[in-house]
Amino acid sequence: MPETKKNQNQNQLNIELPEEVAEGIYSNLAIISHSHSEFVVDFIRLMPNVPKAKVKSRIVLTPHHAKRLLKALVDNVKRYEAQHGKIAESDQQQYPPMNFNTPKAQA
Repeated sequence: MPETKKNQNQNQLNIELPEEVAEGIYSNLAIISHSHSEFVVDFIRLMPNVPKAKVKSRIVLTPHHAKRLLKALVDNVKRYEAQHGKIAESDQQQYPPMNFNTPKAQA
C-alpha cells in the first residue's frame, strides 16, 4: 500500500451516530458559562405559558474547543446566508418571552 494511502487510513476517524442522538434535541435558548478551564453550554427548551424550563442538553468544552466551535459557527452562518439570504436579527430583548405572546391556555 502506498505510504500516502496508509497515512490517510491512519488519520481517518470513524464517528458513530446512534439513532437516539441523530434525532436531535430542539432548543430555543442557550446559556453559556465558563471557568478558567472550561466552557459550559446549556441548551434549554422554553415552552409557551410554562414558567419552568429544563436543560435538555449540556456540552462541556475546553476553551480551545470553544473557540474552534465559534469559528465553525461563524463559517457555517456565512455559508448559510450566502445560500439562503441574510438571517434577520431582532432588536428586541435577547431572550424569548416566557409567554411567547400567545393566549393563556384554558381547560
